[in-house]
Amino acid sequence: MTKEQQKQQFYKVFANLPINLREEIILVISGKGPITWQVAFLEVDNDTDLGKIILEKLSDLKII
Repeated sequence: MTKEQQKQQFYKVFANLPINLREEIILVISGKGPITWQVAFLEVDNDTDLGKIILEKLSDLKII
């Protein structure tokens, strides 16, 4: 899956999440700590390096 496809799939999953689940931790990245859905959205939306790592990890875990 390309980065753009991963990003689109992330947006699709995020949009279908109940609002109260967006504060739940979905990943723990060493050196960065716990990542919630909200933090992941901000990082992915702003095309940061951390956002790229998050997309890769979520794809590997078959979450997106």
